[in-house]
Amino acid sequence: RFLQLKFAELLADEMARRPVVGGNWKCNPESISALEGLIANINACDTSKCDVYVCPSPLHTHFCTGKFTNGAEVTPQNCNFKGCGAFTGEMSVEQMKDMGIKQVLIGHSERRGEFGIYPMDSNETLAIKLKYILEKGMSCIFCIGERKEIREQGLDAVLKEMDVQLEKIYALLDPTKVVIAYEPVWAIGTGLTATPQDAQDTHAGIRKLIGEKASAEVAEKIRIQYGGSANAKNAPELSAMPDIDGFLVGGASLKPEFAEIVAAISAAKDARERVPAGVPEGSDFGPEEPR
Repeated sequence: RFLQLKFAELLADEMARRPVVGGNWKCNPESISALEGLIANINACDTSKCDVYVCPSPLHTHFCTGKFTNGAEVTPQNCNFKGCGAFTGEMSVEQMKDMGIKQVLIGHSERRGEFGIYPMDSNETLAIKLKYILEKGMSCIFCIGERKEIREQGLDAVLKEMDVQLEKIYALLDPTKVVIAYEPVWAIGTGLTATPQDAQDTHAGIRKLIGEKASAEVAEKIRIQYGGSANAKNAPELSAMPDIDGFLVGGASLKPEFAEIVAAISAAKDARERVPAGVPEGSDFGPEEPR
């Protein structure tokens, strides 16, 4: 029995998905003088059990590069799919790599045309971008999410929309290179958030889609973040959900509480990993007494 439990522990370690939390600063802060304080908030995070990344505004990306002392990754908020050249207003993967940047975020709803902003990306362009990013040896945070009117139709409608947004990239989902960030559009910046169970059901549904359309192995290993107004108050309950692997944080990433969010999911996932697969939490699964 002891050997079986040790094997179960090793198997759990092998299958465990390391949590990941990102801070999307969007078009903030107004003054470059405020960046040092924001950088200090990120450096206050314990990253020993959680990956952390930060998405500064394009004008601030260079300033932030090399400033994080705990392994947090600078992650630009967008890129093109053509490289350098006559592409006014764009950022290329080649420029990012030259700066030592290893990953980029694409597909955020604010670039897909939500909140009254002109659509700058579609499912088609995002699939082209993801292929380009991976071919260039970079990693990617790929955002998906539904509008309120779809959510009001129920979970099946939400997952149908998620399938539409994922359809062109299922074959590109390398769990070592791609993180999915699920952001219900109706919860971004509104203070609204899905209940932990609603978020779990949606994440489980997305994972099921990936299992059916990509592979069971990809579905098991790929990390799926939740991004609907996550904060220090709701992070512990959301972190306890088995299919929520992290958070993409907006407003709260501009505050010291960001470190609390990282700590919450680190603690929750560490506690789950300590219980071997198939053994109920709270069970006495130590070695048997000698006979």
